[in-house]
Order: sequence, then structure tokens, then C-alpha cells
Amino acid sequence: MFEKIMVVSEVSNASVEMVKCVKSLRALGAEECLLVQCFNPQDIDAGVSSYLTSIFNEKLKNQSTILTEQGFTVKTQIISGNLKNEINRIAQEGQYSLIIVGAEKHSIVGSLFLGGIAYDILYGSVKPILLIREVNQEQPTTETTDLMRHVLFPTDFSENADIAFEQVKEMVKNGVKKVTIFHIQDESKINPYLLHRLVEFNEIDNGRLQKYKDELESLNDVEVAIQIRFGAPTAEIIKLVDEEKIPLIVMGTQGRGFIKEIFLGSVSHNIVRHASASVLLIPGYRE
Repeated sequence: MFEKIMVVSEVSNASVEMVKCVKSLRALGAEECLLVQCFNPQDIDAGVSSYLTSIFNEKLKNQSTILTEQGFTVKTQIISGNLKNEINRIAQEGQYSLIIVGAEKHSIVGSLFLGGIAYDILYGSVKPILLIREVNQEQPTTETTDLMRHVLFPTDFSENADIAFEQVKEMVKNGVKKVTIFHIQDESKINPYLLHRLVEFNEIDNGRLQKYKDELESLNDVEVAIQIRFGAPTAEIIKLVDEEKIPLIVMGTQGRGFIKEIFLGSVSHNIVRHASASVLLIPGYRE
């Protein structure tokens, strides 16, 4: 599924914890890993660049050891310059199927405007992106590092969501333990004029979700739950993640680097900004 992965590392706690979580992807067929250390030369004084390079090399060595022990074949690379363009160029030319980057909890709003590497990548990627949240040290290790333990798939029944569902199916084939399929009746679109039809909408959409459930259960021995709620999609998704301590959300998003959705404040990017879970974004159409 994701045979070749690209792990983008920074000098941060998020990157350290991210490397620990990458092991989960072995279950999805990940074998080759390119570990990339990024820095922006414009932010670094020339007099200390060689010193920082030595720090980067040491960090790469340590993280590479962790990944090798997890069973990956690892290559390392230090890149600078226009990081967004370089990362996406390497991912496409090297035919990497997934870009992975660490993300501190609830920090994405600031990072979007401050130019953080994790979120800058969203502006240009045509590859699936996995943003791994910083591990909550108060929870058991198995609760925080096993991303395949429980996957949340929110759907609005759009074409982009259907494309993401194909990835969920592959994850189930490869041993995901539990999937929750979730649909939110958007209160802003239903209330007040269509509120009297809410029961009807729920019945129709429950049938759709049941078809998804039946399809997943036919693929493997997996626990599948379906839920429908009424409210604001972003808030309801975040609430469910926190209630059930779900480690991974898989969502469809528009392609072409996700640019339109970032500026329009779509559900997927609000989730990326605010959810406590890691998020796998699957791009939809290409232009």
C-alpha cells in the first residue's frame, strides 16, 4: 500500500515521537524509508551552519537507527532552500507513496502563518500526507503509537471521500483492527428549513454507512462501527476522537496541493488544525 515512505524530520519533540509511530506503517507494506532533515538557510547564521549540520547528522543517525530497528531500509538526506518544493520534488521523482511529518498538538494555526515545515507541505503536495501528532506521554505507549489500532473515516459521501475510502479498504486488508465510519448531518445546512426531514436523512445515510460497513467486513476480520450525529462536522469529529481516543483519522481532500481547501477552511483542514489524532489526508482529483 505504502511501500516507499518519506519521513520529514525537524529538530523538535514532534519529530522524535513521529519516528516512534512510523512502525505502524510496516503493517501497510512500508519497507523503504527516506528520512529527510530540513532546515531553511535563511533562518540560520552562516557562522553556525556547520555546527547545526553536525547536529542534524547526529539526529538523523539516531532516528535512522530507530527506523532500522523497526524493520525499514533507511536512506537519509539533508535538504535546504525552498523546503516545500524540494520535499514534493523528491517525493515525486523518488516515487514515494506517502509523506510523513510530525505535528505538535493544536499548533497548526500558528504554523500555517509562521511557515512551519509540516503545514507548508500541504500547499504543494499531490501525495498522501500523514501528519503524526505528538504523543501524549500520559497515555500508555500502545494507545499512542499504534495508529492501526482504530481508524476514523468521516464521510460526506463525496467523490473525495470515496477515494479516501479505497485507502481505508486497503488498510483493513492489511490488518487495521477497528474502523469507525462517521457521518455528520451538517446543522448549518439542515436547520431550520430541513430539520423536519432529519429522521428521513438519517435513515437514508445509515443505509449508505451500512453498505460501507458490509464492504469492510467482507475484506478481513475487522470491527466496524457506524455513527451518525447532528451538528458542526469539525466539532463532532473532534469530539468523537476525544471520546474514543482514536489515534488516526483518514480523510479525503481536494487535490492540487490542497490549496483551495486551506484558504476556504474546509472540514479536513480544520481537523488538521485542531484534532488531537494523527491525520492521513488522501488527495482527490488532479489537474
